[in-house]
Amino acid sequence: MYRLLRLGLIAALAPDGVPNADLLVSDLGGKQLAVVQVKSRNPKGGDKGWHMKKKHETLISKNLFYCFVDFPSDPNDLPRTFIVPSKIVAAVLTESHRVWLETPGKDDRPHKDTDMRRLLPDYSRIGKSTDQRLEKYSAGWLNKYLENWDSLFS
Repeated sequence: MYRLLRLGLIAALAPDGVPNADLLVSDLGGKQLAVVQVKSRNPKGGDKGWHMKKKHETLISKNLFYCFVDFPSDPNDLPRTFIVPSKIVAAVLTESHRVWLETPGKDDRPHKDTDMRRLLPDYSRIGKSTDQRLEKYSAGWLNKYLENWDSLFS
């Protein structure tokens, strides 16, 4: 929220109980509104992703954005934030989960469907080596969303 305020925007916490919003953001004139869901992660875990749920595959609105915050291991460094439209997040989660389900797991056993999803900065390890559906989401695909605060009102 402090990043939004420093950009000269109006930002406030969404009221308790609002299911799909953490922050409400407006320009100073009140003519543009964005709803933001914040997902954060510490530099732990092998896949460096963010926890999501099945519901995020269908939460799509032109005014809904996700801020994926990547906290650094050094507390003196600033976190990196990726601002991604909900339409993109829904598409990535849907496609990557489908590929994961179709790919055999340990000992060639099928994966079991769950409500959990992961938004990853690199999907190259998901799926069969010959499967190219996730190639567009390999390392670096999130870079165009890094600190892309202007996208909230473009």
